[in-house]
Amino acid sequence: MPVVTNPYVPGTPCWVDLMVPDQQAALDFYRDLFGWQGEVGPEETGGYAVCSLNGKAVAGIMTAMSPDGGPTPPTAWTTYLATADADATQEAIKKAGGTVLMPVMDVMTLGRMCVVAEPTGAVFGLWQARDFGGAEVVNEPGAVIWNELNTGDVSVAGKFCSTALGLAAEPMEGAEGYHSLSANGRVVAGMQGLDRMPPGTPAHWLTYFSVDDTDSTVDALVRAGGNVLKPPFDMMAGRMAVVQDPQGGAFAVIQAVGPTPS
Repeated sequence: MPVVTNPYVPGTPCWVDLMVPDQQAALDFYRDLFGWQGEVGPEETGGYAVCSLNGKAVAGIMTAMSPDGGPTPPTAWTTYLATADADATQEAIKKAGGTVLMPVMDVMTLGRMCVVAEPTGAVFGLWQARDFGGAEVVNEPGAVIWNELNTGDVSVAGKFCSTALGLAAEPMEGAEGYHSLSANGRVVAGMQGLDRMPPGTPAHWLTYFSVDDTDSTVDALVRAGGNVLKPPFDMMAGRMAVVQDPQGGAFAVIQAVGPTPS
């Protein structure tokens, strides 16, 4: 099992969570699809559920709540990037043209977080670890294996990632139009333009989960009420598909081949 034992390098995706109208239904769905174990959390955490895979924290699921009486947020998976100083990174994001959607706050003694958007609108979170470092298992079936920024302007987003997050954006060899995002010389995520997406697709971060068999996973998802956005297809990293859970949360599944992204 690829267990994470070292702290995440700043800029590295370290956690994902799902905001959804029906938390229990989502817990049941992902239990059946990926084998996760999770239950509604205590009241002091807003019921936040930390899901585990073979006893290791893998992702979070929470009930979508309306902030300050405003509209309820859409169902979505959020990627969190590690930071050594959430306050300083938040300021760097603002100076680089990003937007702060939820200012830095403490999450008990677990860490500090905020939710932001890069200049073309893709929403993501920052996580400054204290007692909780992030995902404890990655790159195995049922766990996160890749995170990808899909942006309306690759040049603008790449400059933002470098200036605000310390991530180097470079064309990925053998993948025309695709870029790698690297932290301290190590590839930690990907980036591509929205020209590869259906018209009207907003900028977003996409979470990829590793699976043993992409086709059978998609079949199981459909039987459970999910929706297929992009049917299984072969690409340089493996066989993948883009799907939605029954409540509309979009994500990718991939049966990776060769060296797995790490």
